[in-house]
Amino acid sequence: MFALDTRLQEDTWLIGDFPLCRLLLSNDSNYPWFILVPRREGITELFQLDDHDQQLMWGETTALARVLKDVFGADKMNVATLGNVVSQLHMHVIVRYQADVAWPGPVWGKHPAQPYTQVDVCAVRDRLASAFDAGFTFSEG
Repeated sequence: MFALDTRLQEDTWLIGDFPLCRLLLSNDSNYPWFILVPRREGITELFQLDDHDQQLMWGETTALARVLKDVFGADKMNVATLGNVVSQLHMHVIVRYQADVAWPGPVWGKHPAQPYTQVDVCAVRDRLASAFDAGFTFSEG
């Protein structure tokens, strides 16, 4: 049974679900920073997913990055799996701007996180609402 890593639960807001991946918003408003987590038990590496799930994850990642670039007007999209701290497979999809606080460097550990409020998270959901197709289910709240 799929369970989200405790650190991801503590450091993110739940946005909803694609057919394979849970979509989370990192609780750092310095960047529109999203995380996709395939809802599969015990997966730590992309190659551990079967071929179908690998293709589905890449498709969801690509679709998300395309939507985020358009909705947030990104200068650059950063997409990566690292998993050095959280071993559960997850894909970071981060909107970057030349004017953001860490540009052009990495976002990790450079600046203190600026937490979202519930109102801010609802505003992010609203921005995404018309951009996602019927294959996405938003979470309650």
